[in-house]
Amino acid sequence: MSRVQAESVIKTIIREIAQQCASKGQSVSETLAAFMVKCVVLDPRNHFNVDRTLTKQDIQKLIELCVDRLLDQSSPALDTIKMQIYFDMNYTTRREFAEEHQRARKTRLQTACREVTDSRAKTREDLVELYRKVVGYVLLHSGVGAASNIRNVREATAALQSVFPQSDLASFMSLPKQNKEQQLNKLSAVVTGIRLFNKDGEHGGQDIDDLPGVLNDALPTISRDIEAELKGTQQLAWQYTALLESLSGPDADRAVRPDLLREALYNVRQHEAFLKLLLADVTLCATQVEALQTALAARMRLLKTTVHSKSAVPTSQVFPHFTVLANLWAELQEELLLLSMLSGLASSLRPFLSAQPSELERLLQGVVVKTDLERAEESRVDPDEMKSCEWLLPETTANFDKLPLQYRGMCGHALIARDGTLLPGNPRIGVLKHKEKFYCFSSKQAALQFASAADECVELVAEQVTRSPELIQLLRMHRHFSSVSTYAQVTPITQGMQSGETLLVKPISRSDSSTQTDTHLLECNVVKSYEWNEWELRRQAIRLANLRRKVTRSMQTDLSHMRRANSTQTYPPKDTGTQTKREGQSNVPRPLIYLAGLRGKDGTSTRVTKVDLTRAADQ
Repeated sequence: MSRVQAESVIKTIIREIAQQCASKGQSVSETLAAFMVKCVVLDPRNHFNVDRTLTKQDIQKLIELCVDRLLDQSSPALDTIKMQIYFDMNYTTRREFAEEHQRARKTRLQTACREVTDSRAKTREDLVELYRKVVGYVLLHSGVGAASNIRNVREATAALQSVFPQSDLASFMSLPKQNKEQQLNKLSAVVTGIRLFNKDGEHGGQDIDDLPGVLNDALPTISRDIEAELKGTQQLAWQYTALLESLSGPDADRAVRPDLLREALYNVRQHEAFLKLLLADVTLCATQVEALQTALAARMRLLKTTVHSKSAVPTSQVFPHFTVLANLWAELQEELLLLSMLSGLASSLRPFLSAQPSELERLLQGVVVKTDLERAEESRVDPDEMKSCEWLLPETTANFDKLPLQYRGMCGHALIARDGTLLPGNPRIGVLKHKEKFYCFSSKQAALQFASAADECVELVAEQVTRSPELIQLLRMHRHFSSVSTYAQVTPITQGMQSGETLLVKPISRSDSSTQTDTHLLECNVVKSYEWNEWELRRQAIRLANLRRKVTRSMQTDLSHMRRANSTQTYPPKDTGTQTKREGQSNVPRPLIYLAGLRGKDGTSTRVTKVDLTRAADQ
């Protein structure tokens, strides 16, 4: 079974799942259906064995299991999976967001730029219209003020005329297209800087938004909102953890389903992880905005000092300042858009929470709720107690807080010892380094027990995760399951496929690599004056002879007088033909003219006789 056939079969299964869910009134995206197929195949309780060929009944069972899970609206696990998919589809890093913003901006400006660069204006009216298009491009490129506002258009036109008068359009149109685009971008930056400088000096720019003020007001508000939501999510996580611990005692409420509580705990822990990531991005955004505002104010002061009490300033001194102002302002605009995306994403995650506060209040009666800090133990691991393992402690490890902890900092021992309960680890107890991976634990006892059989515990954690596939992303175990072949691959699902073939293809691992070699391993003896080309040698010989400074002399003897032989090299005319609808050809007679008496005779004057021997055209 080829890769193309496998992908076609997978798409057919996903499409069938989506259609059955739609027929039952539930709209499901193909991304969610594909992830659910992976979850069902990973779960060992469904018994999808790779050692045999799946029959049509197995295919139907796979589709039914996926449809049942997708239609279970009361499942916290489904809400967690939807949250993960939504976050992956909408969240981007700062670098990716900046690149996407630049691409979108370039696409938006492409039409306006083409109208200017492809213009062939000749009349006066055409030149006026072209100048208006240049002003429109400048406004659209800068994003400073709306292009529909007449006051913004007038300010942009006045600023553009001060650096690019309409009389310069002729020289502008003579430039190549690439140079025109570069010139437009430079003019846009300079005009934007002039308008920002005028706004700061209160000489215009009333319709330009106070971007620093907007950011200063929005950043604290968004941070407080995310922190408040994060606090509420953490409170839910502590409550679910306390309920799960209370169910393990003898006085447990048998009416409560522990599996639903664990799924709800995974749901709030995933929401907590996403909110922490968004809050970190907002904090970084605040730091970046502060640095940009400081640089903007410093550049504005420097520009004022440059142009202060001067009637004329060279463009080479002020244009770079205007360009820097425009670039700083553009970066502030990107920060505002990024902040808006982060705020909207944090708000969009709320519907995926499956918590029910009214039920929790009833179940929490008589249960002591502890925070993560209260659960953290301070007793540390003594490396001498288990010398066969490598332990990292805060005092002896550089950049201890930046260690890439496994399971997103959760305790792996609690996950297997407490039947899937998530407890945050405390790195200060001691971090176990095992096979170049770092593990932290919720207690000293858990750390010692995990370290005594680390390989076995890692496999037990993986087995626990296969029963709850939403933990794959929550605990960041994608790489672990990319190499699993037992349940991560779907076996052939049509008759005629061999048992060794697979449906889900393993991801291709890629890594950056480089090799450095010596340019010349052996010593080279290159004669740079060597030349093999014959014509180059002739050229050098002529240059050495330098005939322009030489005098050519000649003489005749009695034997050569009036008897010198001349020769001329010519190319005879070629017969040409033309292909027409009717076959035929014609050829003009070749002219033949003979000159007699050129050599002359002794004692007589030279008389030249011209004889025309050319045939007539009709012969």
